[in-house]
Amino acid sequence: MIPAKSYAAQSPTADLAPWEFERREVGPHDVQIEIAYCGVCHSDYHQIKNDWFPGLFPMVPGHEIVGRITKVGDHIKKFKTGDLAGVGCLVDSCQVCANCQDDLEQYCLEGNTQTYNNLDRSGVPTYGGYSNTIVVREEFVLHVSEKLDLAAVAPLLCAGITTYSPLRYWKVGKGHKLAVLGLGGLGHMAVKWGVAFGAEVTVLSTSPDKAEAAKALGAHHFVITKDEAQVEAVKGSFDFILDTVSAQHDLGLYLSLLKTNGTHIIVGAPPKPLDLAAFALIIGRKSVVGSSIGGIAETQEMLDFCAEHNIVSDIELIDFKDINAAYERMLKGDVRYRFVLDIATL
Repeated sequence: MIPAKSYAAQSPTADLAPWEFERREVGPHDVQIEIAYCGVCHSDYHQIKNDWFPGLFPMVPGHEIVGRITKVGDHIKKFKTGDLAGVGCLVDSCQVCANCQDDLEQYCLEGNTQTYNNLDRSGVPTYGGYSNTIVVREEFVLHVSEKLDLAAVAPLLCAGITTYSPLRYWKVGKGHKLAVLGLGGLGHMAVKWGVAFGAEVTVLSTSPDKAEAAKALGAHHFVITKDEAQVEAVKGSFDFILDTVSAQHDLGLYLSLLKTNGTHIIVGAPPKPLDLAAFALIIGRKSVVGSSIGGIAETQEMLDFCAEHNIVSDIELIDFKDINAAYERMLKGDVRYRFVLDIATL
């Protein structure tokens, strides 16, 4: 077994604190990565607090992982020691069902294996990237370009792909009017993708002080959703709304902003069900859809696109000792736009 250091939550009421555990040995189809950086996702907080479902404790969060490969198994052909690599939200799936065969491992019909707070296929708990090393099957390891700021690449493995995937699936691009609801870790990447794909991008936000930041990211317009006049001015104007908000909000209000046949795409995950009146859909033949992360092939496509177009996340690099305070700031929206842990401070 491989000794590992981490920060873990011992229970839903405990703060994250240092914890040592063991990773499995590197098998013939495995890659070991010395983790350099790990992004801090809002879902990390939800899971250590049991907001969505009962968790497995001790819990080591983190699914936005980048670093260098330190060891490869005997059958590995795609990676070598010294390569930069990344690991996102998945570390395994059945690999044989119809969805896995279509590069949709995130929708594995037998259930995929999450990077943390999950049981692997042998029944052992998985532990995430708030740690110094990880061992992962080759099929779930991603190539990372040497061209990019490695720390700023980390959030692409969740915030990046969560917003890239739906925009690609619904073919959002030139000629479309895209609204991005919420300007946080997910929202700021959605703006970057929308602009890069050629759409006309509007940010919808309750925070007037984010207007300049939205424009700096490339957004063409900014609407304060608490201002009735501004909201009225954009009713019926968007082809797509990408909804990144993880708190309760009024879907009916935002559906009124869509054109006929418009689509509201949910990628944020509020802890409680959202209310939706049938007439909000019926009037205008509108759709509410959802999307998760992308599959491994699509995630690699995104990373290659980033290398080609020099796109990374906007981050604030933090030490491990500041992680609990960072969670408090994250809940207040006090981060532009993603915290990333420097594993050297572990």
